Amino acid sequence: MTLGPEDRPAAEALDASDPLAFARARFSMPEGVVYLDGNSLGALPSGVPAAVLDAVHRQWGQDLIGSWNGNGWWTLPERVGDRIGALVGAAPGQTICGDSTSVQLFQALTAAARLRPDRRVLLTDTANFPTDQYLADAVARLLGLEARRVDPAALEVGPDVAVVALSVVDYRTGELWDVEEITRQAHAAGAVVVWDLCHAAGALPMDLDGLGADAAVGCTYKYLNGGPGSPAWLYLPHRHQAAADLPLTGWMGRADPFGLAGAYEPAEGMARARIGTPPVLSMVALEAALDVWEGVDLAAVRAKSLALGDFLISMADGLRQHGLTVVTPREGARRGSQVSLRHEKAYELGQALIARGVVGDFRAPDLLRLGLAPLYLRYVDVWDAMHALSEILASNEHEAPQHRRDQTAVVT
Repeated sequence: MTLGPEDRPAAEALDASDPLAFARARFSMPEGVVYLDGNSLGALPSGVPAAVLDAVHRQWGQDLIGSWNGNGWWTLPERVGDRIGALVGAAPGQTICGDSTSVQLFQALTAAARLRPDRRVLLTDTANFPTDQYLADAVARLLGLEARRVDPAALEVGPDVAVVALSVVDYRTGELWDVEEITRQAHAAGAVVVWDLCHAAGALPMDLDGLGADAAVGCTYKYLNGGPGSPAWLYLPHRHQAAADLPLTGWMGRADPFGLAGAYEPAEGMARARIGTPPVLSMVALEAALDVWEGVDLAAVRAKSLALGDFLISMADGLRQHGLTVVTPREGARRGSQVSLRHEKAYELGQALIARGVVGDFRAPDLLRLGLAPLYLRYVDVWDAMHALSEILASNEHEAPQHRRDQTAVVT
């Protein structure tokens, strides 16, 4: 697909025939904003505010502690977990919601390593998200393992490897790894595989059960639109649940939490992965946010994601004379749902775009990331964003003092 600056009507035509066009109305989108940062924080689903207000004013304000039973607070982790599981190819009873991605990753890595007590190596990606690398190191220290960083494209799994822990999509470049082949290779060598789906859940079809994943984790505030700080999730297949030695044994994961016994006895099934009291208000918001997936075909989401990416890349190629290069793989099979552009002034370009109402984000040292959330992003949004970028580059608008890197905020 090649659409130039004169081709906005062609983008409008694509929107008119978009089978997912109905989904945008399920979000509260601010006027005058082109939002290309759904790979960092998803947009607000329209039903969330009312759900949170009800949880605060009626459930908490009127029903008080009776809401644990009467309003289903107690079952939120399993209930929301199963709804997430349905979006990542997990049968019911294998996904729990709660805590942060870091906590759930610690749970998964430790339990996975304990499934292979005779092996001493934990593999992770050289370019994995920092939390994934830090926790691989921490688990290795705690269990006396060796944490090794490898390039997934050149993965070799030896007989000493206990765990292969990788992200499905590279958070910097948007590259999608061959999860089937990596899982097959790891299992052939006798290793356990832990997948991080933070940049995959809600962006592309996943089949954790069919894949044979041994564990998986993910956040919910990106493509699942659960809101800032919304709770993460952990997947453990039925075949591993009884043997999984989870390190964080909180009272809510006990067989009889209100028995209040001093010795821990894990609950049956996935309930053993509960730790402490769930963040009810955040989980209520997330549960309401998941309603946007009603009637949505993930295959259609993936098809639109790839088409949006092709569109964006074709326009970015027209800006190469300004020093802009596409670092995300062009082949759809190797691409997640973002396009990353490299430029020596990527931060400044991002700030100039934000000043024009186009929101992406920056990753050091020189990447401008543009997230493609197909439920609410339109082809005209991509056209408008890239047209704005072309004008900024042509006029050197990004060189203005207010866009300089020395004014970097904490969050970029």
